[in-house]
Amino acid sequence: MKKLLLAIVFLPAVALAAEAGYRLDRAPIDPKDLVSLQAGARTFVNYCLNCHGAEFMRYNRLTDLGLTETQIRDNLIFTDAKVGDTMKVALTAKDGKAMFGAAPPDLTVVGRSRGADWLYTYLRSFYRDPKSPTGWNNAVFPEVAMPHALWTLQGERALEVVSRDAQHAPPEYKWSQLSPGAENAVQYDTTVRDLVNFLVYVGEPAANDRKRIGIVVLFALGVLFIFAYALKKEYWKDVK
Repeated sequence: MKKLLLAIVFLPAVALAAEAGYRLDRAPIDPKDLVSLQAGARTFVNYCLNCHGAEFMRYNRLTDLGLTETQIRDNLIFTDAKVGDTMKVALTAKDGKAMFGAAPPDLTVVGRSRGADWLYTYLRSFYRDPKSPTGWNNAVFPEVAMPHALWTLQGERALEVVSRDAQHAPPEYKWSQLSPGAENAVQYDTTVRDLVNFLVYVGEPAANDRKRIGIVVLFALGVLFIFAYALKKEYWKDVK
């Protein structure tokens, strides 16, 4: 019985480790960095919004990032959409499935479902694969249907997976650059960092306010606890 309970407790961790595969890098995002969030928004509408929508996010919510509605309209909207509209995409699920084999998912809450570290590593782990229908593959998400949307920035890379002789030893990943992109490695990592920062923001635009209000509420509760404890002692001082 004890062994069964231990198995139940550790089964999720074992399953997670089995699915982990490629090691995730920590995403150096900062939800308070408005410059990074603005750059991420620019990358999103230029490279992601062609296929992926963010249908639960409105353009005018980007004013929280320090942008005016005029700036949003002139620099981040390339269709006939209005500033108050949601960030929809013209590509239908049917057409997406026909083109890529799977409909591109909506990205409104991808930062919350996948996590910042996963997204940051995923967007930096594409490589050329002639066996893939799109010509691309991904170390984090093997056989992914999505081609490398940012390849003109990162360039083309190749990946060699080398198995180790040691028992249960993880494979070794060897990367090589096939052709350069418009950005060097540091610049591309910064671009991805900004994009992931924006995707995390889209998943919960009020996150910073929620955390700030939460700290204030906890402080207020702490002060009230002192008065409540003093009142309790006063009421019960004559009770033996």
